[in-house]
Amino acid sequence: MQDLPIIQKTYDLIKWYVPILNRLPRKHKFGLGDRMIAGLYDLLEGLILARYAQEKLVQLELLNAKLDILRHQTRLLFDFQQFDERRYEYAGQLINEIGNELGGWIKQQRQKWNR
Repeated sequence: MQDLPIIQKTYDLIKWYVPILNRLPRKHKFGLGDRMIAGLYDLLEGLILARYAQEKLVQLELLNAKLDILRHQTRLLFDFQQFDERRYEYAGQLINEIGNELGGWIKQQRQKWNR
């Protein structure tokens, strides 16, 4: 079975992001870095579970909030000068692409329930 594009994009984000987060200085790695890594894995797991759920909307909205947390954590890394501008923009682009797909999935589920 082929992955949904949002799952593949999240997988790709994890492959790109986790090695960077693992190289953070100690003062950031064991706080922010570890939380971000756990959040990324939770996001991927949640998307896979939502794919098979009968009622997806609540799960998808929770995942949308988790994605927003990741967006803010990424900004914190940039503000703490742990990221250069190029990486910050790239991370933001990937997160926004996932957010757009997630938003479309949420919209589709809301329409399904409003019929």
